[in-house]
Amino acid sequence: QVQLVESGGGLVQPGGSLRLSCAASVNIFSINTMGWYRQAPGKQREFFASFPTGGSTTYVDSVKCRFTITRVFDKNTVTVYMQMNRLKPEDTAVYYCNIVLAGVGYWGKGTQVTVSS
Repeated sequence: QVQLVESGGGLVQPGGSLRLSCAASVNIFSINTMGWYRQAPGKQREFFASFPTGGSTTYVDSVKCRFTITRVFDKNTVTVYMQMNRLKPEDTAVYYCNIVLAGVGYWGKGTQVTVSS
């Protein structure tokens, strides 16, 4: 069973920064995509950043130039980071890590990010 362990959420003031992390012990050669989604109150979960298969990083327009996704491989562990800068109240949501391995998607439990003064 693949487990994704997320951390790094919290309360931050507008304009502040947070870094989320998501660690998983997986067969790194089976990774198709890795990414982050978020779900704001009363809204559906939405994609906002990823490492797609064979391509460069992808971001939705609302987070471009503010958020940066990176990843680190260490033997059979991968950690995906999301550096979030210049946070806005509308970034408030539960943030989820997603990894697709050999065509099967796995989710973290989510971490709350609240942007408020």
